[in-house]
Amino acid sequence: MSTEPTLFVGIDWATEEHAICVLNAEGSVVEERTIEHSGTAIHRFAEHLAELTPDGPSSVAIAIEIPRGALVETLIERGFRLFALNPKQLDRFRDRFFPSGAKDDSKDAYVLAHSLITDRSCYREAVVDSPGVIALREHIRMHEDLKQERNRLTNRLRDLLVRYFPDLLRVASDADEPWLLELLERAPTPSQAARLRVGTVAKLLKSHRIRRLDPLDVVTALRAPPIELADGSVDAASTHVLMLIPRIRLVQQQARDVKKTLGRLLAELAPADDDEHRREHRDVDIILSLPGAGTIVTATMLGEAAQAIQERSYTALRAHAGVAPVTKQTGKAKHGKGTRRRPRVIMRHGCNGRLRNALYNWARVAAQRDAASQRYYARLRTRGHTHGRALRSVADRLLRILFAMLRDGSLYDGSRFDEPVQQEAA
Repeated sequence: MSTEPTLFVGIDWATEEHAICVLNAEGSVVEERTIEHSGTAIHRFAEHLAELTPDGPSSVAIAIEIPRGALVETLIERGFRLFALNPKQLDRFRDRFFPSGAKDDSKDAYVLAHSLITDRSCYREAVVDSPGVIALREHIRMHEDLKQERNRLTNRLRDLLVRYFPDLLRVASDADEPWLLELLERAPTPSQAARLRVGTVAKLLKSHRIRRLDPLDVVTALRAPPIELADGSVDAASTHVLMLIPRIRLVQQQARDVKKTLGRLLAELAPADDDEHRREHRDVDIILSLPGAGTIVTATMLGEAAQAIQERSYTALRAHAGVAPVTKQTGKAKHGKGTRRRPRVIMRHGCNGRLRNALYNWARVAAQRDAASQRYYARLRTRGHTHGRALRSVADRLLRILFAMLRDGSLYDGSRFDEPVQQEAA
């Protein structure tokens, strides 16, 4: 920090009101208070905090668990320096002061402020992301929410069809396929579907460009003897199906729209060819050049780990994404016997779930389409690694390549990883 802080502030964030504790450099309490989570209260608190020291906001260090939000952004804009801490680390610091396990908001605020004095190296400084990154992060989270909502609605539709029309699922790979939804709108019950002609089904499949299915096979499945149910069950279930179809279509369309917006946001982050000043850009092109890294993976990495990428911190990103394993080496927590005992290595669970899923899918696609990643994955499986562990190692390898490319400002060149062809002996 350019100015050594004279005041240390701990903020225990909450949805309705925040607990505040202000300490001086010696660790003595200057004041304790609570503020409402409202624009007026936050602005008044920022003004009051600036008045507590003659050296201005730059001499105030603030500790908080949540690294973003209205409170964080307001204080950073006012010139205060904010530092974020993982909630698990706060639990460990709390035990230092309250071994009995006592916990309340004011105590947490005090622990945050005091640990910032004694253990500032455990904190990471919070920064306000650029508008493009903020929009990217919000849209990638919207896309994930829509995907989860689509899965929930599709599962409901599948359950209903299993209940009264299971033969239809034998010809459809997914319950939310557009052609299947249109077919259900035309004939939501088995008796109605049995009256559909082969020509009608053929036109339906052709309009949706479905070539893997034969119209005659579909009609045969539709005319199979229906399941015997109680009177009124089929009508009730088919009515529910007809109500689900518009909702599924809406979610599907919104997901497509959000994905298009993500592509546009990524294009806006990338600089023009003659722009030599916006080097943060080039990060988009570099990530997209890697095998398996599409729009969703790139947007997730730039939205959820913008600071780690900007700082070129490979260690921070691999831990934040759950790629870095957790080593346990204490007492009997080892494998093997005698001098060959090794530390116990387990999967990291404390990480960003969205980022973990993005890197998992990135590694999965790369292991399918990239020759070097395929070979690396195959070697790991041969050594006895599980599928998930092997993919995490593939993701870790891709991250190492990515950060080397980011440092050099170069795009991915797959030919550098091609194995030389072995010459046959004459």
